[in-house]
Amino acid sequence: MIYWDHDDDKLREECGVFGVFRHDQASAMTASGLHALQHRGQEACGIASFDEKTGFFHNERHTGLVGENFGKNLKERLPGNSAIGHNRYPTQGTPAIRNIQPIFADLDCGGFACAHNGNLTNSRALRKQLVDAGAIFQSTMDTEVILHLISRSDKARITERFVDAISQIEGGYALVALTENMMIGARDPVGLRPLILGDKSGTSVLASETCALDAVGADFVREVEPGEIVIITDQGVESLTPFRRRSSAPCLFEFVYFARPDSIIQGQSVYNVRRRMGIRLAEETPANADVIVPVPDSGN
Repeated sequence: MIYWDHDDDKLREECGVFGVFRHDQASAMTASGLHALQHRGQEACGIASFDEKTGFFHNERHTGLVGENFGKNLKERLPGNSAIGHNRYPTQGTPAIRNIQPIFADLDCGGFACAHNGNLTNSRALRKQLVDAGAIFQSTMDTEVILHLISRSDKARITERFVDAISQIEGGYALVALTENMMIGARDPVGLRPLILGDKSGTSVLASETCALDAVGADFVREVEPGEIVIITDQGVESLTPFRRRSSAPCLFEFVYFARPDSIIQGQSVYNVRRRMGIRLAEETPANADVIVPVPDSGN
């Protein structure tokens, strides 16, 4: 997710996303997943759930850590068997609640909640076009552009509207969205931002890293491929590849800094990759010292 702080005008894009479809402890699982992804964002967190019994969405967004805000009574506060969540990376100044995700809107096709990790490079241009056409924005984050594009799409089905919307955005992103009857995951065409698919006894899970699957007892299924959209419904997982194939270009800093050491990326242990980087660094730039201490841990 990216937004503009009008005080310092700097971009912020490092976040964590998580989603669960059809589990009676969906909100609690989402909180556990976000807790495992806390390293990806410590400033704010949020969870949106859908209660199929009442037909209502519930959305809580807070500043601070996951454990401080989502520790008790989650099934009562965020009922339903499907939920998505988001961790936001720290920024300067006090964050506005309106800029905390998941973002939610009631569209003519039903409720739609979305959580986003990444940077939409053309969002300012799209936002201006939408505002000039009469759109009313409630936040300064680029993720809201996606909701407006979906709302204004002339396609019939929500999946077609979603494809139509993200075909207009540019940049790196991993998206997890929730409707009344499906969960959607999407990854940008070059795979800059990570997104993985897991399974817990038939329950589908989406997350930024494998460490979040471990936290909820889910098995790793596979990475969502660059440019792929996964549609998760009661009928299973459907894969869409609406964009032309491009060379994969995942962000190196997932290995260097963003990811947790116990996560697996592209089939490789992040910890082991960092160790090998350290060995190579020592070979190329030896230091005449008895002890070298890595700070932070990724400095290994």
